[in-house]
Amino acid sequence: MEQVVAAGTQFMREVNAAAVLRKLRAAPPKEASMSVSVLAKAVGLSRQAVTRSLNALVAEGLVEFGPLDRDSTRAGRPAQLVRFRAEAGHVLGLSISPQDVRVALADLAGTVTASDAEQLGAAPGGEQVVETLLATVERTLRATGITTGDLWFASVGTPGIVDPAAGVIKLIPSMPGLAGDLLVRRLTEALGCPVYLDNDVKLATQGERWRDAERREDSMVMIHWGERVGAGIVLNGELYRGASNDAGDVGFLDLFTEGSSTPRHPRGLGPFEDRVGGAEIVRQATAAAGRAADGALLARIEAAGEHALEAVLDAVADGEPAALEAIDVVARRFAKGITVIRAILNPRLVVIGGPLARCGEPLLAALRRHLSGEPLDQPALEVSALQEDAVVHGALLNSLDEIERTRFGLVRPGSAG
Repeated sequence: MEQVVAAGTQFMREVNAAAVLRKLRAAPPKEASMSVSVLAKAVGLSRQAVTRSLNALVAEGLVEFGPLDRDSTRAGRPAQLVRFRAEAGHVLGLSISPQDVRVALADLAGTVTASDAEQLGAAPGGEQVVETLLATVERTLRATGITTGDLWFASVGTPGIVDPAAGVIKLIPSMPGLAGDLLVRRLTEALGCPVYLDNDVKLATQGERWRDAERREDSMVMIHWGERVGAGIVLNGELYRGASNDAGDVGFLDLFTEGSSTPRHPRGLGPFEDRVGGAEIVRQATAAAGRAADGALLARIEAAGEHALEAVLDAVADGEPAALEAIDVVARRFAKGITVIRAILNPRLVVIGGPLARCGEPLLAALRRHLSGEPLDQPALEVSALQEDAVVHGALLNSLDEIERTRFGLVRPGSAG
């Protein structure tokens, strides 16, 4: 009986400590330090219970007592302030795409303390990608004085179909050398902390909702649009993964047979992304520039080589007519995909992420124009606020959620899961 009572008491202390820790972590920067009395009132516990929880959290290095509150207007001895030690540990958010690798380092409050990126060459092998990523991580850590011993968790997003539970990339046509467990295995060995692997678009969707309060829609689809096309789906405020974690793989929609009995699927592209993806945008821009005798744009595309898509997107931002014509052609096709998403899911908002987000309002205007004749009301359209950094921010969020689940015994409200 005594053991049962002791276990129950210990459980309640852990619950109280979790509540105290949550409140301190959630406090805005201007209220980062709180008095014990204010904290007790905020969490609905007695001052004695809060003090016991704080002492336990101090022993774990997660909380520290600070100076007396000299600004307090109450009579008597000033209250002692307490704060959450966000610097007690750090997490990594990592992103891999066919174009580059990105790294973000954050403290336990989610504040980014350093970030870096490195371009990848054409068709890099799996080992080369991993080595480039590890070198970028090392450079990021060195810039802040953080060591791998300070890392509590890391999350990484990649293209393709991913099994997060097994830490395995099942299918990644754009970077086949990364298929399997190579990435998680090498990262775990090098970083010495748990590593979580997920699809990049799903992490980007989480990151967009986390960092932009206006994007916390309970019904939203975020579409990554670049060489490949994929979507993250939020239903009833939760990320929807589907039966095999590949819900939203809209690149494999087949909407444009155009009378051909042999659909084109180069480089593992699905039918939809074959018609609207990066290679097709470059092809359309080249053709439009040729018709307009726009030698400057043709030279710009040719000089860009493997970065031809970026050159076209820059030309769109500059308002070059041939580039805008190309975007209009693919936007007309892309609008057909949005109508399918709308008919099935009816989301409040569709966010365009990935490289095409750089086109901004010209792209949105073209999409809205091509959707204007649809019989169903269409969702609001916006471009990603985070653009290329959405994946690493989603990865940071996942790392923080995992820490709260495994180390702090709680999961933040709003986690996309």
